[in-house]
Amino acid sequence: MNERIQILGITIDSLTMKETVDAVEQYVLKKHPLHLMGVNADKINQCHEDEKIKKIVNESGIINADGASVVLASRFLGSPVPERVAGIDLMQNLLELSNKKGYSVYFFGAKEEILQDMLKIFEERYPALNVVGYRNGYFSPEDEKHIQEDIKEKKPDFVFVGITSPKKEYIIQSFMDNEINAVFMGVGGSFDVLSGHIKRAPLWMQKLNLEWLFRVANEPKRLFKRYFVGNVTFIKRVLDEKRKSKK
Repeated sequence: MNERIQILGITIDSLTMKETVDAVEQYVLKKHPLHLMGVNADKINQCHEDEKIKKIVNESGIINADGASVVLASRFLGSPVPERVAGIDLMQNLLELSNKKGYSVYFFGAKEEILQDMLKIFEERYPALNVVGYRNGYFSPEDEKHIQEDIKEKKPDFVFVGITSPKKEYIIQSFMDNEINAVFMGVGGSFDVLSGHIKRAPLWMQKLNLEWLFRVANEPKRLFKRYFVGNVTFIKRVLDEKRKSKK
């Protein structure tokens, strides 16, 4: 059983990247379904505003700290996690594992152009990758049943869902409730980056925990409120939690 901590009422597994990959592989080998969850400050804020999301997060089999702010908060609150497990890096590690060991994968999300460009890149990067299916992220409620049936029929080991939060959490939960046996990982906008359509922050910014700033600079209209207003809200919650613990 993974060591778990609590930050602002949210459960997080105290795992490194390697430990996460090893733990995820056990779900594949044992044929157990898994919602592989990553939480950042924005996700924790969502949990405080939406009890349904909070329940989905806290009931996930593996929950990683996918955000420098969560790692820093864990240290400040006295229950440090070992490192940030960034979703896009974890996805690539799991793709490398699948390429090496023959695990099957399914991609669901993003625009069709982005999806196709990503798949072309993956053909060169992961030549032995067993892609059993894919579907863009634009669909009607009526389409959802057909998508579920397609995934169930193709029986992938991994399903990577490139849809924004909280929609991706709801749809993954729906798939799992309908007994689709796979490792489901919501990866947000990772398809956009891995397809080459959006640049990722340079390594030095990642190491200095400034990847969020790079993203805001590149998509200010979409991300300014999430990061600046959201981070202020998150910091206030962390400080309130610290004061409570002292009392």
